[in-house]
Amino acid sequence: MLQLQVIRDNKDEIIKALNKRKIDAESLLNNVLQLDEKRRTTQTKLDTILAESNKLSKEIGGLFKSGKAAEANVLKEKTGVLKEESKQLGDDLNITAEELQNILYQIPNVPHDSVPIGTTEDDNEEVFKEGNIPVLETDALPHWELAKKYDIIDFELGVKISGAGFPVYKGKGARLQRALISYFLDKNTAAGYTEIQVPHLVNEASGLGTGQLPDKEGQMYHVTADDLYLIPTAEVPVTNIFRDIIVNKEDFPIRYTAYTPCFRREAGSYGAHVRGLNRLHQFDKVEIVRVEHPENSYTALEGMVEHVKDILRELNLPYRVLRLCSGDLGFTAALTYDFEVFSTAQDRWLEISSVSNFETYQANRLKLRFKDENGKSQLAHTLNGSSLALPRVLAGILENCQTASGIKIPEVLIPYCGFEYID
Repeated sequence: MLQLQVIRDNKDEIIKALNKRKIDAESLLNNVLQLDEKRRTTQTKLDTILAESNKLSKEIGGLFKSGKAAEANVLKEKTGVLKEESKQLGDDLNITAEELQNILYQIPNVPHDSVPIGTTEDDNEEVFKEGNIPVLETDALPHWELAKKYDIIDFELGVKISGAGFPVYKGKGARLQRALISYFLDKNTAAGYTEIQVPHLVNEASGLGTGQLPDKEGQMYHVTADDLYLIPTAEVPVTNIFRDIIVNKEDFPIRYTAYTPCFRREAGSYGAHVRGLNRLHQFDKVEIVRVEHPENSYTALEGMVEHVKDILRELNLPYRVLRLCSGDLGFTAALTYDFEVFSTAQDRWLEISSVSNFETYQANRLKLRFKDENGKSQLAHTLNGSSLALPRVLAGILENCQTASGIKIPEVLIPYCGFEYID
């Protein structure tokens, strides 16, 4: 969420930057500033009345002690009027503050200067590519056919148990899933991230804190009886560890990693591009989250990008890195790099990671601060990245590593799997 003071001081610059996202920022910001002025004016009136009421209360007490009951009662009538006025002003203040908050929730983060202008994923900017795309046999299969051939993932059984988008992993498929999770966590902890385990359901305040709520697209599963939400990513519970916290600047960088299942409704996702593991309602992911000093957050972002690159090199998967354009940039992000693995069997790129800097956007919602060298509270910067999401990594391994002898497991995973081939 954008800071009110920043909007007041930089309205024109913010409007210009948000124009990259093709939204009517001027109208939204004007509404924000009008409501903010109304809120501040109402607050001033309320403070004045409360101060006058407190002053009169002291005078009334003195008059009663002095035996001047008649004068005291006159003032009591006046405080009664002031009490009614203060109640009305208090109600008006709450309504205005709620309206202001709701509009602020509608305003996305300001894109970083380096974000290219564009409307769709076709306008994303490729900034890096690495790895050799393997040449497969003419009878090479996509991963959903390989899963059936080797009996390692059962999509139909998942439909029976839950519905489409909830696969059942079996035998070596399940062991490969577990191997990937362990490998990703080991890589992350070796890079200085502290592993934690977090709840898989969160309350509304947590969803609001990281920007998943208000859920405009209806992508979160809501447990209505308990008013809890299934997490779409570990980013939500991990980042909310720092909600309403003032961290010590000496603690920077703060780095966490967590494995969780993730749950997404993926409403409106249809077609061949979502077959098999390409898009699921439940999937496993290992996440990395950082809380940083604002002066270091973009250095940290580049470090996260290099970290994910190193993982994909070890998996020996061909991949590329994209800088997302303004039209494809997430609502809360200032800058995002997407990683895509090339699926030779499908002849297409599959997104397998997003690494983002949110600057102060989430921190403002979370009230996540630190004390600077002058003892003044400042908003921290938050970052997160997939390291990695499993389904499309698994799809890439199955499709790119298929041979006449079976699916050859990347060398780095063999100690975790305990086998070299799926056959």
